[in-house]
Amino acid sequence: MKILAKGNSKRMEEFKQKLSLLDCELVCIDENTIYLVKDGDFDMIFELNFDDEAQNLFLSYQEITKTPVFVCAVKNSLAQMVHDKKANISFPLFGINSIDTFINRNLAEVSVYQNTDEAILQNCMQQLNWDYKLVQDRVGMVTPRVICMIINEACYTLQEGTANMADIDISMKLGTNYPFGPFEWADRIGINNVYQILESVYSDTKDERYKICPLLKTHYLKGLNFYN
Repeated sequence: MKILAKGNSKRMEEFKQKLSLLDCELVCIDENTIYLVKDGDFDMIFELNFDDEAQNLFLSYQEITKTPVFVCAVKNSLAQMVHDKKANISFPLFGINSIDTFINRNLAEVSVYQNTDEAILQNCMQQLNWDYKLVQDRVGMVTPRVICMIINEACYTLQEGTANMADIDISMKLGTNYPFGPFEWADRIGINNVYQILESVYSDTKDERYKICPLLKTHYLKGLNFYN
């Protein structure tokens, strides 16, 4: 099996770890490289930073009709990205949660552009030997939406002076058995990713739970982590 993966160095390294037990040929290129492909060049294609890009990269796949393409579809839904770029999609298109820290997990979170491609998705997951959960094609998917909302609520708690960062992180890990506290997780995911996911979900839903805390916004604008 031959796989093309495109993304930044951080996500690419996590993707390699995810595939470490799979016998495959992996071709890696950075997110700025334009790579025109045809059916037969690869068995699958992964765009790990796709919803951070201009999505004109759909043009890279205008000559394929059969090769499955997986793109990061957390900050934007597949339907929105295809609509905005008036893309002519004639290949199996799937969304994947490839936000930092979410790639190398036991369960892959995946969406489909066309429901008729679900059998193709199942076959891909069998070839990859991945357990997966099919989720709705919505901004934020499921896990990123929930984790980012928790981080946002933690920011409100810190902003109000109810508790400090260390106490909040410890309490969440002990109380929920999460691998990281919300501020630790925010730094690992990337403040920019957390902010942009919340911004997209709030714009899509107008749900007050996703309204960005001013403290989080300040960290995003200044390019700050919670822990240095």
